Amino acid sequence: MIVLRSLLFAIVLAIVTPPYAIFGVLTFPFPPRVRHRIITSWAPLVMWFVWHLLGIRYKVIGSENIPRVPSVIFSKHQSAWETMALQVIFPPLCFVLKRELLRVPFFGWGLAQIPGIAIDRAAGKDALAQVVDQGCARLREGFWVVVFPEGTRTAPGTARRYKPGGAALARKAKVPVVPVAHNAGEFWRRNAFLKYPGEITVSIGPVIDPAGMKTSEVNSLAEDWIEAEMRRLFPHHYAGKAGTDAVADDKDD
Repeated sequence: MIVLRSLLFAIVLAIVTPPYAIFGVLTFPFPPRVRHRIITSWAPLVMWFVWHLLGIRYKVIGSENIPRVPSVIFSKHQSAWETMALQVIFPPLCFVLKRELLRVPFFGWGLAQIPGIAIDRAAGKDALAQVVDQGCARLREGFWVVVFPEGTRTAPGTARRYKPGGAALARKAKVPVVPVAHNAGEFWRRNAFLKYPGEITVSIGPVIDPAGMKTSEVNSLAEDWIEAEMRRLFPHHYAGKAGTDAVADDKDD
């Protein structure tokens, strides 16, 4: 049954995504907010199939912590699920993403029309400047910015070094940081064809005000809350582990 469900979901994506992408390309004459509203209507549609076809449900705790002003979202990154779900849970948002994704047929073409932050991660320190400069522009336009501070997807029960780009953006733009923990990777594994039914828990933490803090302090506060919340909510993934499995010299995918 899991194989059949996963196969049907892959077929649905193959049917739904290309028309959305082509239509998205045609929206280029419209203002950013209009393009965003049209193209991102793909996310709740796909989430419907995730729920009713794959049997993957979700619940949100801490929704009262969502501020009323555009903010920087620090999210755990375990699968493709959160890239869709966050669009449904939060106000209009954009992602920090690697520039090469925009060259992916259909998906990348539509993605290019959504206001986002496409960076060249081979640019080293210049990539940080790209996050800050483009991120400030998106926040001024009224979009929230999603940052995956670990830089790549991680397996449940593991963590990587939190990179400073999101914290630097929040300080520069003077906006709150909203930490998010979840266990999507438990049911939708990295690069896995099979998706398993179950309920994902998304926990939204208290906002972090970057005023008067260094970038490293903002980053550490977000990391501490997210990793502690992961251990509190999903202790079975950390059984027998003395501390966070941070990788100091990781590579992005």
